[in-house]
Amino acid sequence: MQQINNKKGFTLIEIMVVIVILALLAALVGPKLMGRTDDAKITDARVQIKNIETALKLYKLDNGNYPSTEQGLAALVNKPTVGVIPNGYKEGGYLESKKVPKDPWNNDYLYISPGEHGDYDLFSYGADGAKGGEGKNVDITSWDTK
Repeated sequence: MQQINNKKGFTLIEIMVVIVILALLAALVGPKLMGRTDDAKITDARVQIKNIETALKLYKLDNGNYPSTEQGLAALVNKPTVGVIPNGYKEGGYLESKKVPKDPWNNDYLYISPGEHGDYDLFSYGADGAKGGEGKNVDITSWDTK
């Protein structure tokens, strides 16, 4: 009877080489992916502002004016009970989600009507939640959406 000595598998050295290669890849790719998180949040805020603007335009189309600052963005979800009460308010509101979204940093979007830059100003103060800033702290606004 002939005995075949087939030893299949990886040696410890081979496994260590693979681990080192994976660690190097993680060290090179990881920081690049981490930096993209801020860019993604800024893009998400711009998209949300565009969606809210669409809802605001539909509100104006039905009611003849934009919600006042006092009524705020909540007027897109529930019929206002203060200020000018809209006559043509759409049952169910103007946002599909049935709630006003928060910005990607979990802060409320700021809304002023009439605005300094148009019929209304809609904006987020970015990651730091304070006016002004650059990079991840940049203000995202309805009047300057690049």
